[in-house]
Amino acid sequence: MATGTPGHTGRRVTAEAHRRGLDVVVSGRDASRLREVAEGAEVRVADVNDTPALARAFDGCDVVIGCAGPFSRVGDPVVRAAITTGVHNVDTYAEQPFLRRVFDTYTEQAEQAGVRVVPAVGFDILLGDMIAHLAGARVEPLEELTIAYQTNDFDMTQGTIRSSLQVLLDGDLAYEDDQWRPAEGLAVRRTSFTLPGHSTERMTARWPGAEIVTVLRHVRARRVEIITDAAVFTPELISLMRLPADQWDAVIGQLPEGPSEERRAVADFTIVAEAVGVDGRRATGMAHATDIYGSAAVFTVEAARRLAAGEAKAGVLSPAQAFDPAAFLEGLAWHGIEWNVVAGEK
Repeated sequence: MATGTPGHTGRRVTAEAHRRGLDVVVSGRDASRLREVAEGAEVRVADVNDTPALARAFDGCDVVIGCAGPFSRVGDPVVRAAITTGVHNVDTYAEQPFLRRVFDTYTEQAEQAGVRVVPAVGFDILLGDMIAHLAGARVEPLEELTIAYQTNDFDMTQGTIRSSLQVLLDGDLAYEDDQWRPAEGLAVRRTSFTLPGHSTERMTARWPGAEIVTVLRHVRARRVEIITDAAVFTPELISLMRLPADQWDAVIGQLPEGPSEERRAVADFTIVAEAVGVDGRRATGMAHATDIYGSAAVFTVEAARRLAAGEAKAGVLSPAQAFDPAAFLEGLAWHGIEWNVVAGEK
């Protein structure tokens, strides 16, 4: 089951599920648009804000993949409907406050219902969560964990722009001295970053990545910082950030729905996790791939397939809690995922 399907991500997920030979049901509020992307799949109409309608749409499915966003606006009904119906759920939640709410609100309910809820399986968060686990496990407990993003030729879809703006609007969390607190006013510790194996130094900015919520559920660290290549803040994105939130949809709706096939295929991304143990030991994990939106579809469908096969315990879980990180990443080698973890001396 894929819900919120008519959007760019939903279409990619539906196509990937069909390619993997999985039975697919698509759901959303617009029947005509659903039929355009269903590729023969069953169509079930349900508004993403209507929990009872969603529960009826999910009935008989093994896993629901949430594709609608921003999730802070529309995510709760999907999670509630999945748990109510006894259907496992994966999603690409990226908003920190909402992700914390999912863990805090639904963990016990999911455990009691025997349902596995695995949010944050987008291209960035899943890889960041898993690489951070693999690096951190080498040297924990950690004094510091830094997760860095770098993308090239990344043209955002309308949905990604909306979600990114919502992420920035919701504010940023910092984790220092074993506790979360608002990051507002805190200076970024790493103002520049050089990717392993590269010589070009990149200017960085703090990014409100969801890993600051997920990683700390399986890695012991005193401090976590998430940074991104500052180039992601394009003039266009900065201009949108300066507009009142109620004007975003009108402006974004005039933009292309998403990148062309050619542009989508060449977009590449690298995610690095640098772990420093309290004893000074260091470990660095890195993951790299191309085709950001294609990768997001591959990750979500693979996670859904594994949940349907019985992997993971019941509850709300980060990707690295739900699946063995090394095995999951090795299983994506066919898609071009490259990754490694290197542990060094003090």
